[in-house]
Amino acid sequence: MDTGTWREWGADDASEWSSAPGEHDDKYLRGVLGVITGSPDYPGAAVLGVEAAHRTGVGMVRYIGPRAVRRAVLAKRPETVAVAGRVQAWLLGSGMDSANRSFMLAGDLQHALASGHPSVLDAGGLDLVGTHTGPTVITPHARELAHLLLERDVDCSVEQIEDAPAEWAERAARELEVAVLLKGAVTHVCDPEGTRLTVTARTHWLASAGTGDVLGGIIGALAATHHERLAHDAGAITRLAATGAFIHSEAARRASDAVDGGPVVALDIAREVPRVVGGLLRR
Repeated sequence: MDTGTWREWGADDASEWSSAPGEHDDKYLRGVLGVITGSPDYPGAAVLGVEAAHRTGVGMVRYIGPRAVRRAVLAKRPETVAVAGRVQAWLLGSGMDSANRSFMLAGDLQHALASGHPSVLDAGGLDLVGTHTGPTVITPHARELAHLLLERDVDCSVEQIEDAPAEWAERAARELEVAVLLKGAVTHVCDPEGTRLTVTARTHWLASAGTGDVLGGIIGALAATHHERLAHDAGAITRLAATGAFIHSEAARRASDAVDGGPVVALDIAREVPRVVGGLLRR
């Protein structure tokens, strides 16, 4: 497979996709992110994604996931709106089991994907790729991507993807006709139109539970904030995903630096996101 040239996405690139609210902005102009994530078994996925989205600077987060998870989300972030309503982008699937969806949850997910709004599909929402109607990015790690491709009769293995992530990210983008963010020490972000971007991890302490949920929240917030751009430039979702990966990686580095290079947890990363965004805005 010919993967062409991949370009490292850095601070200067990410700063072009970072914006502060203006004097005439309100929460709707700033963007509303709808979130359907988490489950009774994994409520933390929803808490982490919502936390990260708020801290990225979105106008509003609307959580309409499972009722049992809603209480945990509101206990951590009471500014979250927990009823259905206006949404301008979606974050779907984190912390869910695709094989164990209720009829109501399946309906909510399909309604979101039929809305035409930008979507971020993660973890338990990855199998829904292909039913989306708006600009969409999927955010698998190697094991999830292998499972997704095997379900579509593409012969591959986790080991093959880990050995050649650039090739498989690009193939997945073509096969699935969607933007792909393949997570790893070097994250590969690409789309069927030929955009090929990498983001190199600034600390390997990112390899821990919950950090992917934080990444999903960051990208979802960026998609909601840029919903007007995405309405006429669907390909922008790829660059927004790369920007989210850069913010995520830099926030992890800062969190680790704050403890002398020591280990960090997902919430530590989310707390550093506003400082990273502020730094990008100052550029």
